[in-house]
Amino acid sequence: MPPTEKRPVLVATEADDITADMVITELNRRSVPVVRFNPADLGADLKVSARFGTCPAGVAGQVRTPSRTAALEHVRAVYWRRPVWPTFEHLDDADARFAAAQTRHGLGGTLYALDGPLWINHPLRNAAADYKPAQLAVAVRLGLTVPPTLVTNDPDAAREFIASHGQVIYKTLRWTPYVRDGVPVTSWATPVTAAEVDDTLSIAPHLFQARVDKIADIRVLVVGRRVFAVRIGSGLLDWRTDYSALTYTVVDLPDHLIEALRAYLDHFALPTGSFDLAVDRAGDYWWLELNPNGQWGWLEENTGLPMAAALADLLTQGDPTR
Repeated sequence: MPPTEKRPVLVATEADDITADMVITELNRRSVPVVRFNPADLGADLKVSARFGTCPAGVAGQVRTPSRTAALEHVRAVYWRRPVWPTFEHLDDADARFAAAQTRHGLGGTLYALDGPLWINHPLRNAAADYKPAQLAVAVRLGLTVPPTLVTNDPDAAREFIASHGQVIYKTLRWTPYVRDGVPVTSWATPVTAAEVDDTLSIAPHLFQARVDKIADIRVLVVGRRVFAVRIGSGLLDWRTDYSALTYTVVDLPDHLIEALRAYLDHFALPTGSFDLAVDRAGDYWWLELNPNGQWGWLEENTGLPMAAALADLLTQGDPTR
């Protein structure tokens, strides 16, 4: 049996995750034990055992990989990065659905029950913060400047909104894997006109937003109380469409904006999160969205900002207020 690590950090992610690798490297430099696993490996390469009603912690047991073991009651932090759940393709459809549900509620439920360790971030809190209408409402309540936005499945309401705001874009309410003719399709922020709206819009809600006359985008990573802000220059409506066109500049944000972003994460009880902002020609900041588990590794590579080190510090300390 592999050795049991003392006060380890659990890292749940897929096998190919450069961002997680960066954080694990920093944890190794701090001599913090790491037990890395992927739920998709459940079986010979991943075993979990949990006992309830036998200890004051509420749950006791183990997560075991071929090389390491973590005692659940001694985990110091959980880095819930990009885990992949098993699909059980070797089973028939009914058995696969059953096994998937048991895994989500057995392995997932056991880990979610750990309320002693720091979570970056707890998946249930991530899920609560992932609803864009809720994001927009919280941003407004905190005094952040939000572009006029309409969520609707009413074609007439959509046409009226577009007519009243001129330049409008369509954005998905949630990223969803989509395949058309066997080819994966990604949806970006897209300009839309009233003439393009037809009755098929009534099938599901859509998000329409007044276009910000921006001169740059800002990606902000908040880690505990630390804030890293990078100005992304591109000239593109959606900078994600062409990473080769991007330029990066480290910037300082106004104090009131920093405090609002911290308060935003506090509202959802998230120790960390990535915000997308835009800055217009007057120098004003517009809040666009929160990604509770957003990407930042490429920003550290292009700016030298110690983002991985900040996350490793937080996981080591287990205290989101620092």
